[in-house]
This record gives sequence, C-alpha cells and structure tokens, in this order.
Amino acid sequence: MVTAERVKEVALTCGADIVGIGDMQRFEGAPLQNDPRYIFPEAKAIIGLGFRVHRGLLRGIEEGTYFAGYPAMGYANINDVHAPMVMRELGDFLEDNRYEAVLYQNTSIRIGCGVGTPVHEGYPKPDVFLHFRIAAYLCGMGEIGWSKVFLTPRFGPRQRFAFIITDAPLEPDPLVEPGTLCDRCMRCVAECPGNALSAEKSVKVTLGGQDVEWGALDEDRCAAVYQVGTREYSPFLPEHVAEYIDTLMAEEKGAERSQMLSYAGSGPFSYANKEVPCSAKAWESYHHPSAVCGSRGCMRACMIHLEERGAVENTFENRFRIRKPWKLDR
Repeated sequence: MVTAERVKEVALTCGADIVGIGDMQRFEGAPLQNDPRYIFPEAKAIIGLGFRVHRGLLRGIEEGTYFAGYPAMGYANINDVHAPMVMRELGDFLEDNRYEAVLYQNTSIRIGCGVGTPVHEGYPKPDVFLHFRIAAYLCGMGEIGWSKVFLTPRFGPRQRFAFIITDAPLEPDPLVEPGTLCDRCMRCVAECPGNALSAEKSVKVTLGGQDVEWGALDEDRCAAVYQVGTREYSPFLPEHVAEYIDTLMAEEKGAERSQMLSYAGSGPFSYANKEVPCSAKAWESYHHPSAVCGSRGCMRACMIHLEERGAVENTFENRFRIRKPWKLDR
C-alpha cells in the first residue's frame, strides 16, 4: 500500500533531504497559468522534494576567493543531476504501485511557459509554470520569508526543490504558520547589494487558506546584480557593465528603465551573458547563472540570522561569518 509515510521513506532513501506532501485542492484560486491541476486534472497529491545547498558552497563567495562552487554544485548539480535522479526513482516507485507520476524539474520552465496556444477553451497556455515556493509552502515544507526566499525548519534558506504530481491518495502535511521562521528582521533588505527588496511594500496572497506576505522585489535589479554583482561586490565587473548597473540602480521601474533593458538585448540576463565573461562561462559550463552576488542578503544574511537565533536544525561547530565581510573600493 502506498502511504505518505512510505513515499517519504523512499524519497529520503533515494537522496532527498526533506519531503513534504500537499493536497492538490490547496491550489484552488491559483492563477490559470500557474495551476498544476491542469497538468494532471486527476491528481490528488503533490510531493515536494528538498535538496540542501551545502553551506560550504557559499564559503568562497563569503571570502571573495571562489565563486564557481555555488552555481556549479548549488544550482546545476542539484537541478540537473541529483534531483532528477531522485524524482525518477520515486516516480518508479509510484508507477510500480500503479500510480501515475508527473516529474516537474526545476529547469522545466526553460522551454518556455505560457508561450503556446491553449488546446481547450478555458485552459492555460502551455507550458504551465509551477511556482516552486508556493508549491513548497502548500506541501507544508516551510514558509516564504520576507525576501521571497523559501525557508525550511531544517536548512533555513539553503535548499532547492523538485516536485512530483500524482494520483496516489496521500495524506497531506499541515501548513507551516507564517512567521514561524521569518521574524522580519529585514537583514535581507539591508544586505541586498542590489537594493532589490522593499522594507515597506509587500505582496500578499492567500495560500491554502493562509494569508502569506513577502517583500516587494525589483526583479530587474535582482536578476542583474545576482548575476554580475555591483562595483562593491564583484571582482569580475568590467567598467562599462558597472556603469550599466549604476544606471539600473538609479532608475525606478518605468519607461526609461524598459528602454535601457531593451537596449541591453532581452533584459539583464542577456546583457550579463554578452558583456561579462564570468557570467557567459557559467551559462556555457553549468547552464545556470554565475551568481556572483552569492545571495548576499536573501540567503547569507538570512542564514546567519537564523543560525544566531537557533532557529534551524542543521547546525555547525563554527559560525559562518568569521571575518568582517569584504567590500571593494571602486
């Protein structure tokens, strides 16, 4: 018999670090284009699989000496290698027990979401985009922090996810009450090098009957600065790209910024690819961003705060931030 307990046992044995299960009806009210029930209308449960990002993968960026480990092993290895293998084995287990399994990989969106033509009236355009942080929340795996980064009791902000949608009737996990982990310390806001997070403005949604809130995010600044950094926080930044980042940081959302981003190609991702060798080589080698920012505010500052509070289960002998954080004088 396939039970939630047995599914979790198999998932952990196959290599997942954390597992949660949600009821598909928790997606009621989701935007059409983000509703996974259209992927598998008969599905009863969604299985969330979490994979730790080793704290040591952030060490080289913290010291300013090794930036490749995080995109290579903290992104590419999890998303493209390890997670798909675990999903496949758990999918085999479900199929061997006569239940269907839709394996939804982190990089599924790269084919393109919402770009096709609906095949039925009232249907979303293919491909449907599963919002991973919302899905993880609905699987009872943790909460969305003010930074919009997902936090779990075990690792705080240090994990990535994959999901399986199935018609197996599995008992769902309870939702984590918002505020259990994120105490609104705002260190994510203070330490974001792109000033991409607002301390006042927020996004509010209702998920599974719970009111959930996170800080408003300037996606353009986040995407650009995350990939290439700023003058103070990137050893790889050519001067003309530094000027672009300066302009991006000075402009608010609107027509002027839109023109600047259009001039860049197709937004900050394209610009980083073309103009910053470090970023271009990361995409060529790992098929993931170079992550020069190293999630300075949204992950590292948050992680440090949670560890100081004793709010996460994965603890260490030594503190993460041992020395004064580096900053370039440019």
